[in-house]
Amino acid sequence: MRFILLIIVAAIIGLLVAAEIGLRLLFGFGNPLTYIGDEKIGYLLAPSQRTRRFGNRIEINQYSMRSANIEQTPPPSSLRILLLGDSIANGGWWTDQQNTISNLIMDSLNKNLNQNLLPEITHYEVLNASANSWGPRNELGYLERFGSFGAKTVVLLINTDDLFSTAPTSLPVGRDRNYPEKKPPLALAEILNRYILKQKSISGLKEVQNQTGEGRREGDPVGVNLRAIGKIQEFTRENKAQFLLAMTPLLREIAESGPRDYEIKARQRLGEFTQTKGIFYIDFLPIFNSKQDPKTLYHDHIHFNLQGNKLISEVIKQKLVELLHKVAQNNLKVELSQSQSK
Repeated sequence: MRFILLIIVAAIIGLLVAAEIGLRLLFGFGNPLTYIGDEKIGYLLAPSQRTRRFGNRIEINQYSMRSANIEQTPPPSSLRILLLGDSIANGGWWTDQQNTISNLIMDSLNKNLNQNLLPEITHYEVLNASANSWGPRNELGYLERFGSFGAKTVVLLINTDDLFSTAPTSLPVGRDRNYPEKKPPLALAEILNRYILKQKSISGLKEVQNQTGEGRREGDPVGVNLRAIGKIQEFTRENKAQFLLAMTPLLREIAESGPRDYEIKARQRLGEFTQTKGIFYIDFLPIFNSKQDPKTLYHDHIHFNLQGNKLISEVIKQKLVELLHKVAQNNLKVELSQSQSK
């Protein structure tokens, strides 16, 4: 009897060990990305991390970007673009590093260097500063904390929900299962915490989500986020860079259903805001509606698969090329003016 009991115990231990190894090697459990809190930004990915989740490679550099390590300032022969965004820009666990929107834009620009009107530029860098559920105020906080790293263009990629995003807060870090501050002891422990145990309520978070801060006082969360976008534009101008804003739709906004009434009003305000401020703006809703089956672009109700990332990156790249043309034309005018004054 004792011998049988030992065999059963050994078999259970063996199964647990095999499960632990399989979860780590096949799915990347046990090594999730970790987060840190920040007074201005709210939270950001902890710097200098590498992992694989469901076979997808994820790399976070020394500045908490989903990019390879970089120098603080670009070399003279490199033109740098900074992409700011939430989980759509980040790509999450379902997107391999090479298939993020930032990497797709960078690869496309570098493959078409022969179209470059700036002959001194031999390489493009597209940096990716993003994190799950960031809104315009988180992204503004990142810029104010780290700067724009010498980028000539700052691209802010938002989705419709971001117009209603709440104030930055570090409350989820270490309390919400999606924002761990340290690695779990075992892959099995991560599975237990992420999929089996009930998420504990986070004290104070509901008050933040209910706009008890600046948005509630003014009764206008959309206005607060529009002002944050305006400050990002001001920041880029002060740093002699150009600003490009792009917004993707939720899946339910596509086709006949269309955006809800409050979203339509917010979209109208955003459109008027970009015109007043002279912001280069890409609205992806009509672009997606022009596709035969836009549902095939989505990973879920808000995020995109590789096909969707490719479409978004190509449209943004084309707008960046237009802006590059303007930069080249301005440079030419300056050169002509200088030569004529001699």
